[in-house]
Amino acid sequence: MGSIAGVTESAAQRWGVSPVGRVAAPVKEQVVTAIRDAILDFKLKPGDRLVEREIIESMEVSRATVREAISVLASEGLVTVVPQRGAHVTAPTLEDAEDLYEVRASLESLVVRRFIDRATDVDVAHLVATVDRMAERLDEPPTIIDFLKAKDEFYDVLLAGARSASLTQLLGSIQARVRLLRVTSLSTADRLPHVVREMREIVEAIEARNPDRAARLMAEHIHMASRLALRALHAQA
Repeated sequence: MGSIAGVTESAAQRWGVSPVGRVAAPVKEQVVTAIRDAILDFKLKPGDRLVEREIIESMEVSRATVREAISVLASEGLVTVVPQRGAHVTAPTLEDAEDLYEVRASLESLVVRRFIDRATDVDVAHLVATVDRMAERLDEPPTIIDFLKAKDEFYDVLLAGARSASLTQLLGSIQARVRLLRVTSLSTADRLPHVVREMREIVEAIEARNPDRAARLMAEHIHMASRLALRALHAQA
């Protein structure tokens, strides 16, 4: 946590960490959730160090618990552990980003097809409503994080309607890692209205029960996000 000072108060201010409870959930699970949420909400950014001592003091947990939590997050691809140097939030390379977006495009296109095959009319109506809420967020205007959360609602409904535990698990692991890049692809000027329009077109194809068009539009949407994110990564290299 490079921007966290070596005192407990600044750690708490940085990503809202606090002593864990002892009843609601296993202690390790609470630590994993707290760090994961901080990463996915960009309170901890790619490259930030995870200092064991600061987490131990802030959350009032054991060193073993922190190390177990970091191991879980490393298995999810959100944290990278370097021998003798400790752990830090994963900073995807260009090659990693390219592969992640390609896998995401394939998986989400398949999810769209399964949704069309299996979703009810009520599911479709719920999906339309998530895009409506995304459009409403543009009036505020939203922060990138707020918009991402609104877009996450779309994926929650899409996966629920697809009724596939396997696809939900696979896409969940990919999206967590892609989220480290999504804020970059959405930070381009005027990108958010284009995202809403693209999502609206996908939903219209789903309403028409046209799997080929819906899957193609989903892939195009992700490839556009990929181009923007990769361009930003190139500029940072």
